[in-house]
Parts: sequence; C-alpha cells; structure tokens
Amino acid sequence: MDADQEKDLQKFLKNVDEITNLIQEMNSDDPVVQQNAVLETEKRLLLMEEDQEEDECRTTLNKTVISPPETAVKSAEEVNSEAFLASVEKDAKERAKRRRENKVLADALKEKGNEAFAEGNYETAILHYSEGLEKLKDVKVLYTNRAQAYMKLKNYEKALVDCEWALKCDEKCTKAYFHMGKANLALKNYSVSRECYKKILEINPKLQTQVKDYLNQVDLQEKADLQEKEAHELLDSGKNTAVNTKNLLETLSKPDQIPLFYAGGIEILTEMIKECTEQTLFRMHNGFSIISDNEVIRRCFSTAGKDAVEETVCVSVLKLWQAVCCRNEENQRVLVMHPDRARLLATLLSSKVLAIRQQSLALLLQLAQTESGRSLIISHLELTRLLEALVSFLDFSDKEANTAMGLFTDLALEERFQVWFQANLPGVLPALTGVLNTDPKVSSSSALCQCIAIMGNLSAEPATRRHMATCEEFGDGCLSLLARCEEDVDLFREVIYTLLGLMMNLCLQAPFVSEVWAVEVSRRCLSLLNSQDGGILTRAAGVLSRTLSSSLKIVEEALQAGVVKKMMKFLKTGGETASRYAIKILAICTNSYHEAREEVIRLDKSIGCQHIACHLGAVRWDLSPWCSERLRTGAFKKTDLFDTWHSFI
Repeated sequence: MDADQEKDLQKFLKNVDEITNLIQEMNSDDPVVQQNAVLETEKRLLLMEEDQEEDECRTTLNKTVISPPETAVKSAEEVNSEAFLASVEKDAKERAKRRRENKVLADALKEKGNEAFAEGNYETAILHYSEGLEKLKDVKVLYTNRAQAYMKLKNYEKALVDCEWALKCDEKCTKAYFHMGKANLALKNYSVSRECYKKILEINPKLQTQVKDYLNQVDLQEKADLQEKEAHELLDSGKNTAVNTKNLLETLSKPDQIPLFYAGGIEILTEMIKECTEQTLFRMHNGFSIISDNEVIRRCFSTAGKDAVEETVCVSVLKLWQAVCCRNEENQRVLVMHPDRARLLATLLSSKVLAIRQQSLALLLQLAQTESGRSLIISHLELTRLLEALVSFLDFSDKEANTAMGLFTDLALEERFQVWFQANLPGVLPALTGVLNTDPKVSSSSALCQCIAIMGNLSAEPATRRHMATCEEFGDGCLSLLARCEEDVDLFREVIYTLLGLMMNLCLQAPFVSEVWAVEVSRRCLSLLNSQDGGILTRAAGVLSRTLSSSLKIVEEALQAGVVKKMMKFLKTGGETASRYAIKILAICTNSYHEAREEVIRLDKSIGCQHIACHLGAVRWDLSPWCSERLRTGAFKKTDLFDTWHSFI
C-alpha cells in the first residue's frame, strides 16, 4: 500500500470513529448531548456536500500525468466512506422526520397532563408528562410541569431533579428556578431557596416584585422554623408556661362541652400567651384548628341572633387570635390562609353584635400593620364583603369609624388592592355610592373625609375614573352630598374640600355623566365661590373650569353671578393653581360672550390685560413676555389680546 492509500485509509478510519461517536451521542439520554450531536451531524453533512461539489471539479495529480476526474479510480476505502456518510445523511433526515412527529405527540401528551393537573389528578398528570418525555427528552416545559405535579404530591426531591433537567434544556428557565426555590423551601434548604429566587432576578430584572415576595416567604418560613426550635427546647425543659399551654389546648380539644367551658379556657389561654414562644407553642400544638374546628364554637359563630353566652365565646376567640398573632407573621399566615377562618373574619366584621365587630376590626387592623399581613388580607379575604363592612362603620362612633377608615387606607395603598379594585369596581360601586348618600350630620365627619379621600386617590387611575364617571348613581351621590354639606359650610368644610377633589378627578373624564349633571355641578361651584375658605374657593374654581364649557346656559348664569369679577380677583391675589383655574374660566367666558371681554378690560383698565398676559405663562410659558411687550409698546390693542389668548388656551 503506497503512502497516498495509507493516508486515505487513516482518514476513513478516523471518520468512522467520529461518526460512530456521533451516533452514540444522538442516542444519549442527555438531551443536551443529543442536541449537540444532531447539530454536529448536520454540520458534517453540509461539509460533505461542499466536498462533493469540489470533487466534481478536482483533478487527480500524478508524477507525470494530470488525469480528469472521470478517469480517476477510487479506492475501496473511499467508496465505503462515501456510502457510510450517505447512510448517516439518510439517518439524520429520518431522525428529523421522527422528531417532528414526536413533537406533535409530546405536545398532545403535555395538554393531557395539563388537563389532569387542573383536575387535581397529579399522578395521571405525571404519567402523561413522562410519556411526552419518552417522545422527546429535551422539552423543558414537560420537566417543569412534571416538577410542579411532583411538588403537589410533596415529592420535592424528584421535583428538583426535573428542574435540573429543564435547566439543561434552557439555562435561563425562570420557571425551573421558581420550582427549585419552592421545593428547597419545603425541604428547609433556606439558603439554596434564596439563591434560586435571586437567579430569577438575574435572568429577568422585571420580576423584582415577584422575587421580593418569594424571598419574603423564605424569611418568614426560616423565622417560623427557628421559633419552633426554641419552643421545643422550652417544652423539653419543662417550663410551666410551655407545659400549661400544651395541657390547656388538650383540655380545650374535648368535644361537646358547654359554651362557657370553652370561653373560660380560651380566656385563661389568652392570658398565658405573652411572648413569641407561647405563640409558637399554640401553633405547634394545632391551636388554630382546635378552636376553629370545634363544633360548639362553630355554632356560636354561625348563630345570627347571638345570646350573651354565644357572644362571650366569639369575643374570647377573637381576643385569643389577637394575642397569638401579635407581631407573629407565621401565626397570621396560618390564621388567614385557612379558607373557613378567612371567610369568618369578613363575616364577623359585619356582625350585628357591636363587641364582635369591634374585636374583628381590631384583629384585622393588627394584621394590616405589616406588609405580609396586608398581603394576606388582600389575597385570602372576601374583599367586597370586607369593604362593605368597613364603610358601614361610618355610622358608628368616631373611634370605630376612624379605625375602619385607617384599615381601608392601609389596604388602598397596596398595589394588589388597586388591581383588585379596578377589576371589581362594578360590584364595589354600590357600597361607595352608599357612602356619598350618608347624612354628614350623623356620620363621623373625619372618617367620611378619609373615605372620600380614598375614593379620590383611586379615581386618579383612568380606568377607575371612567367607571365612576359613567355611573349615574355615583355622580348623583356626589351632588347630593355636596348639597347637604352646603347647608353648613363651616361645619362640613373638610368634607366639601375633599369631595371637590374627588369631583375634580371625575370631571377629567369626558364625556360627563350628562350635561344636566355638569350644569348642576357648575351651579354648586358658583355658589361655593362665595365661600371665605381659600381651599374651597380654589377647588370650586378647579371643578368649574372643567364643567363650565358644557352649556352656554350655565356660562350665562356664571356671568350673571359675577364670575368674571371673581376670577379677576383670583388673578391678582390667588396662587399659581387658583390663577390657572381663573384663566381657564375667563377663557371660556370671553370666548363665548363679547360682554365678558369688555368686562375684563373695564374691571382693570390699567393692568387687567397685563395680568392676563402674565398669568398666561402658566399655560404657555413663551406667551407672557410676548404679550406684555406688545401691550407696553402699543403694538396691538388690548381687545386683540383675547384673540391671541384663545388661540393658546
């Protein structure tokens, strides 16, 4: 065998080894290895096609003769090599075809798994996801979905394995990191769980809010775990408080006792719980379930017309929950996340028994003091029912009413509540409209102001404002309350001021509820322009600047009421905001009636137009110097200013 033949043989054998390795890798259980092998095969096929094209043009070199390609004699090794590569090409095409077919089957099995998961059949879901992975081993969603199903069955180790496989398919799979974080949290691997959640933030910084919640869950769970460890140590030490807490809970777990038996035991237990350790012991010994699952206690809560004994039981339970949840976030979580207890809390807040309502409110206010507590309330309580109960406190004493509105304010500042509010506004509006229809002489004035202020803040969001502004009953409620408050402006000054702020937001929405409504609002504001209160004057002018243009009739009434004179006074003595409203009102009046133009000049011949020119700077910053200079030099007449004015307003 000459040197050239030996070289060709070695090249052929090398190709055989490399291609054999590729075939083994394409059959690998590791989807990443398998995918790399497929890509390498495709690359080789492409190079082979290029070599074949070159062969068609290549000449064979001899020491003395250059022979054309068609006369070249191929060795047996070359023939075998080409035949082998051709078989690989055919095999790759067949694999691509089978992959497409398997992809369709895998997707169908994924959907079946999702359906089973939604129905709570987690074992069946795992079976379908596994069958899908038998068709294709590199589909990350099948791994993450199966991991989620494993976690539902509390098989966290298998869930972690599936998440690792998903990350081999896609190293930036945030869903895999989320499930890994959750599984490690369940296994009490707190530091690992944190790292998983932080990895999500590295991949997608936009998920900062969600990651913050996940990390907060890890912190709370780790804190609760530490509390339970300390409680166990205290219990093992035989300290009286720990032993008595356990024994008392065992006593309270006795069924079918008289209500006073449970009320007395609960009151004693409440007195014993002074520190975090006792709170933790209560949770560890299943205290929440012992109390809330007791049939006698449940009957006391469910009875509509409670007698004195049933009332005592309910109040004692609510005080106990306050004691065990005070600054203990894990106990708060256990209390609120139970569906029956969450429903009970919202129901008790609207109880006919004053003492029960007061203690329910105190408990919810306690929960709302922390971010996690507010999150629990928003996520697990019936918020529509809760909101209805809170606004009903307006008819109570100042203390209860202000406490209820304080809770309402805390919740309304949360982004999750605002999202819920927008989505559920049609169902909530009747309760808010009821607030506007209350008698200010009966309701707590400060609490009423706070409630209206909350509505005003929420109405700053366009979608919320649109719903409110298009609700005829809500708009009429604003007018009705304003009319009742005008009977004694001095007494209800704060209510009027706050209500005008809400109405100013509503007037941003076009069109108005109706022209009739806008006209009536304008009339009310014209009346309020006689007030001596600067805040009310400014806000009344603000509302009027947005409603006056709705009707020529109301513009005529405004002129007859001396609005031009009042607005000119605003320009001279008012602040920037008041002057801006005055400019808009004067623009509407002078644009509609020539008499209004003349009145502006007549009221202040020397500097009236200069005042207007200066204050126009609040509307168009470049207009004020321009107008003032031309007025000074006589470049145009004073009445010509209005034409310029209206072109810029």
